[in-house]
Amino acid sequence: MKAFEKLIGALKRLPGVGPKQAERFAIHLLRAPRTEVEGLVDALREAKASMRLCARCFDFTDREVCRLCSDPARDAGLLCVVEETQDLAALERSRAFAGLYHVLHGSLSPLDGVGPDRIKAKELVERVRAGGVREIVLATDPDTEGEATALYLAQILKPFPVKVTRIAHGVPLGGDLDYLDERTLSYALSGRREV
Repeated sequence: MKAFEKLIGALKRLPGVGPKQAERFAIHLLRAPRTEVEGLVDALREAKASMRLCARCFDFTDREVCRLCSDPARDAGLLCVVEETQDLAALERSRAFAGLYHVLHGSLSPLDGVGPDRIKAKELVERVRAGGVREIVLATDPDTEGEATALYLAQILKPFPVKVTRIAHGVPLGGDLDYLDERTLSYALSGRREV
């Protein structure tokens, strides 16, 4: 049972996986054919060995520069700053953004010891200093850390001749006002625009 407990412990370290889900995954893997499990292990090894951060945007890629940064059809003057790779993926699925990205790999969280030196803020400044960027869209999460990160980035980008904008927060499409919390409604009201 020691090997089984070790497997559950390893699976619990994955984000969003609790003890019960880790146990279900472990049982599934033990029941699965050996070839399926070996295929998973091989895929993990290959991804870990071949994937790296893009030299420009810091998204994961298997090349020096990712496919988005290499795409001449993307608007290089428009830069969207996100906290994590999965945020970039979500924005890409929306097909609403045609510019380039900058992945911070985290957000400011002084209580957890995460300061500006632990995210890709310095690299963002270097990218803007190099020229060619006319607008930066701050698309950090609408939580305390995301807001602090957005405010910090807006401050350090002030010396540059770029427009800095923030994604809108508030009422979701199809949402009922009476089901929304006060903070969401407050953001929606403060971010209102003329129609």
